[in-house]
Amino acid sequence: MKKMMMTGVASAVFALATGSALAAAPADWSKVAATNVDLLYPGVSPVEWIMRGPSHGGARVLKRGESCTSCHSEEIGDMGRLIVSGGKIEPTPIPGKAAFINAKVQAAHDGENLYLRFTWKQPEASGAPKMDEANPVKIAYMLEDGGKVELAEQGGCWGSCHGDARTMPDGTDGKTKYVKDGSLANGVYYDLNQWRSGENKAYDGHVADKRVMEGGQALVAAEGKLEDGNWSVVFTRKLTGGEGDVALKSGNTYNFGFAIHDDNAEGRFHHVSLGYSLGIDADADIVAKKQ
Repeated sequence: MKKMMMTGVASAVFALATGSALAAAPADWSKVAATNVDLLYPGVSPVEWIMRGPSHGGARVLKRGESCTSCHSEEIGDMGRLIVSGGKIEPTPIPGKAAFINAKVQAAHDGENLYLRFTWKQPEASGAPKMDEANPVKIAYMLEDGGKVELAEQGGCWGSCHGDARTMPDGTDGKTKYVKDGSLANGVYYDLNQWRSGENKAYDGHVADKRVMEGGQALVAAEGKLEDGNWSVVFTRKLTGGEGDVALKSGNTYNFGFAIHDDNAEGRFHHVSLGYSLGIDADADIVAKKQ
């Protein structure tokens, strides 16, 4: 098959604020273990719905300390198909929207940088009007340390998803993702890194009382490409932390989740993973070993 690359999505590595370039990722990713993760189309399932027993039967289990993956890890595809069809918690279904996306996640580090590689097959386009004209694809991941964000350990990114955020049926324009009692000073936040295909740019942000897309100390670079119908995006992130950035240390684990905005989507119309753990030389769902 002829190789394809979307205009403006060629590989790009961005410099730190200091002007020095981030180190190169591992040359041979085939030697790095891959974890399969299914991301579902979530419809309208904010944290308020997740924690409401009459609507979501798992609310009682979550309140006992169980995780979303403990109940749903084997049924992501079925859940996505039900939701995307409008059968549950989706008042405005999009015909042709992918029900779920299977992605492979690989992680490594070199003592100074964390490298995360995400690969997945490009789903067929729905043909729906484009929500984000500039960016056919966006991918973002969140890190959280210590479980200070409510639901971060059990549900990954869901602790930042609320019913009053923009693009929700009862949302407010301009209202972004946020976390309960969000505070950088108190460590109640998600570290957020994002790559946008059309802009060919990495963002180093966070989610506390609101979402901030450009903050911290510019610890992140990213490169991505679409080739033979498959996406590959590699993030390079300094292990050190700062305001809004989680400091990563060997031997520790962190709460982790990610999302893909496919088909020029924005807001809630993305595909999301459940909650996972990321370990730096430590036992976890996804392990970054020193290379």
